[in-house]
Amino acid sequence: MPEEMEKVIQNAGINFHLVKTDKYKTNTIVLKVKAPLTKEDATVRALLPNVLQSGTNTYQTATELRSYLENLYGATLNGDLQKKGEYHVISISMEIANEKFLTNSEPLLDSGLTLLAEVLFHPKLVNGVFDEEIVTKEKRTLKSRIQAVYDDKMRYANLRLVEEMCKNEPYSVPVNGNLDDVDGITSQQLFEYYQKVLAEDEFDLYIVGDIDEQQVVEICKEKFQLKARTPKEVAKGTEDTNKQENVVIERQDVAQGKLNIGLRTNVKYGEDEYFALQVFNGLFGGFPHSKLFMNVREKESLAYYAASRLESHKGLMMVMTGIETKNYEKAVTIIKNQLSAMKNGDFTDQELDQTKAVIQNQMLETLDTSRGLVEILYHNVISRKQVTDKLWQEKINQVSKEEIVQVGNKIQWDTVYFLSGMEGK
Repeated sequence: MPEEMEKVIQNAGINFHLVKTDKYKTNTIVLKVKAPLTKEDATVRALLPNVLQSGTNTYQTATELRSYLENLYGATLNGDLQKKGEYHVISISMEIANEKFLTNSEPLLDSGLTLLAEVLFHPKLVNGVFDEEIVTKEKRTLKSRIQAVYDDKMRYANLRLVEEMCKNEPYSVPVNGNLDDVDGITSQQLFEYYQKVLAEDEFDLYIVGDIDEQQVVEICKEKFQLKARTPKEVAKGTEDTNKQENVVIERQDVAQGKLNIGLRTNVKYGEDEYFALQVFNGLFGGFPHSKLFMNVREKESLAYYAASRLESHKGLMMVMTGIETKNYEKAVTIIKNQLSAMKNGDFTDQELDQTKAVIQNQMLETLDTSRGLVEILYHNVISRKQVTDKLWQEKINQVSKEEIVQVGNKIQWDTVYFLSGMEGK
């Protein structure tokens, strides 16, 4: 995000993002691989990063790979998946010591980039496809990860809200895919999908640390060679925004009910009104001083937790509360009242200033870590907008009460999902 820090080198098939800074003792390498989110590909895509980091041509097992990382002064390698709006993003990250701080100046960054290229381009293959043993093991892991969401009722309620709210939209697809689709994936199918990823996806490689930029670019151009492609964009206007309020009540044997509410903000990251929306969310439910926390939890003692968050690239606001089943009607009424109060500008200048200060502080904390910095910078790739930290600070500080009311009146109440206990059935 910091304008003067990020240098983007466009290369055939992949963009290199260099952030030269002496802020961190380590160098961070993050590969982001982006494609539109689809139900057909989500599960096979979710399996891919774990298979890639379970064995390579040179390091045939996960144990050999981890042992090599230990030899690189305890370097780390991790895979991750995210939904950013209706994009499905694979991240493969490495954290590696900066050789400048070592007594013997081993070329660690070069070794790290070489290993990442090995993981990406030279996975362990058997008879020209992924190793069946690795694929079977990682399918079990993926099933456990999907199942874990069903066991964590807070995450489950959020998943179900999104499924109901965005029923006919790609965003309804879970980040880890669907449990029923895992068993049917073959090594051949996964390998074919991997080849499709290399040929079609949008690749962005971030290198953050006290680096020699020219040297890093030369290494990257040598190690990461992809064919040119036009990245696929998600279809515009998939949102079903004209429907009536949708109420879904699901009963399970839970001690605490989960009341999650989805709203359409009709504003996305990088748009002019986005900064006012950030402040609106902060006042409404983003922080401990916000209306939801103070009124639903503190004053009325209705909720164990009450908060709201934005899905910035999809234009959604999610309200999340944990309540007793008997308090359902009252909690919904109070949340609606707090939303109305926000739309009517019922907040003080002091609350507005406090919210802006907390948002700015939160951003500074995020930029304080190399991984946080990469996540912030990557928003610009997703949104195709350039938002710098300087612009962010200026725009947040400039947000007026009128702009908050204006953006608030674009917000539409959409779906209520309640995971209820069995009492009163």
